[in-house]
Amino acid sequence: MEKLNALEPNKYYHIYNRGNNGENIFLEERNYHYFLKLYAKYVEPVADTFAYCLLKNHFHLLIRIKTQRVTENQQIADLTVREVHQQFNNLFNSYAKSINKAYKRTGSLFQKRFGRIEVTSDRHFLALINYIHCNPQKHGFVEDFRDYPYSSYRSLLSTQPTRVRRSEVLGWFNGLDHFR
Repeated sequence: MEKLNALEPNKYYHIYNRGNNGENIFLEERNYHYFLKLYAKYVEPVADTFAYCLLKNHFHLLIRIKTQRVTENQQIADLTVREVHQQFNNLFNSYAKSINKAYKRTGSLFQKRFGRIEVTSDRHFLALINYIHCNPQKHGFVEDFRDYPYSSYRSLLSTQPTRVRRSEVLGWFNGLDHFR
């Protein structure tokens, strides 16, 4: 099994995975919402989200690992690499178990352990935002990526509350007009 790099605090990562044998991991609309609910529960305590896109058979995330977390007794503690990985594992295991139960399936939902690529430059960050949001159009799910409902693109354009780090993303693009 290939060794994957650890997710280290205060670093940016492109996180991705796809369904086993290219199968769908989101079978109906409620699955997208449930994945995002689990994501909020498990990943948001350990990572900031800058972009995401959930497609039928795969997903992409752009995150930054936090340096600290709030403990059960409301204290601040440094995050460990192990804690971060455990939260991601909890997300993917919980989601896979729920899909297996709901659709009476067995076995692995995801092809392998989730992939991660460290984002080490501004140029890579900006290109990745574009890549993630354009992915539904690239794969033929929609004619125009701006119409795809399961990505962070609309949240970044909106003035509504969002968990996506909107102001930081728009700042990287020098404002909303350049982002569009």
